[in-house]
Amino acid sequence: MGDYLVKALAYDGQVRAYAARTTETVAEAQRRHQTWPTASAALGRALTAGVMMGAMLKGDETLTIKIDGGGPIGTILIDSNAKGEVRGYVTNPHVHFELNEHGKLDVARAVGKNGMLTVVKDLGLRDFFTGQVPIISGELGDDFTYYFASSEQIPSSVGVGVLVNPDYTIRAAGGFIIQLMPGTEEQTISRIEERLKQIPPVSRMIENGLTPEQILEQILGGGVRVLETMPVSFVCRCSRERIADALISLGPGEIQDIIDKEGQAEASCHFCNETYHFAKEELEQLKQLAEKR
Repeated sequence: MGDYLVKALAYDGQVRAYAARTTETVAEAQRRHQTWPTASAALGRALTAGVMMGAMLKGDETLTIKIDGGGPIGTILIDSNAKGEVRGYVTNPHVHFELNEHGKLDVARAVGKNGMLTVVKDLGLRDFFTGQVPIISGELGDDFTYYFASSEQIPSSVGVGVLVNPDYTIRAAGGFIIQLMPGTEEQTISRIEERLKQIPPVSRMIENGLTPEQILEQILGGGVRVLETMPVSFVCRCSRERIADALISLGPGEIQDIIDKEGQAEASCHFCNETYHFAKEELEQLKQLAEKR
């Protein structure tokens, strides 16, 4: 079963819900960045939240999430879109601690609690929406819950989780977002709150083979109406052509300086860790193109 997410409604449209299986997506991020377990859990939780938030967009809209809590992991940066594509990285991928008092990876310690969670949505036509809230726990699920309530005024519950194998590979990853629409009945709210207290961690549900649809049924009970399913994957928009364009934009003088001092150029993408190498002959060609601009 590949990674995918579902969009759904429940309780006669009173509740909007999203759930995703992101095991392979997080595994790809772990492989590319060689993250250690606690860093993998933090990055995986952020990627999972990011891809579900991206599913709330339309068309070519995109969003960027920046999490900077002052912890040793540094900044987490996530990009996602409305097509189920997500990418991301952490500043310091080699962060790991002993399990916390709950027997879980200590994501809060890695992320820190002295900073901000920022979401920037590119809605097209130079129209940007920016929301920013203080990080309240560092566990990220609680922080995204607080973001929706404070910045978008949508009462929500966000659950994200990652299980990491002893060899640092990803065993299971996924999440859910439950949102209450205006006018939701108190009885409905109470029922959902009670079920949220009883369900296992979302990563365990994924590990046990539950689908995103079944996860929503666990939280919301019967009557979940799936509106759409969408494949999820780690996709980076970088390319050799884009890096070449960036080099050309430096101008012929700067390119010649690179040729004189280095004899070659190498550039890496932060998001996917792909490295692009340009030999001297290629730089000479780029310099000629720069001269024509």
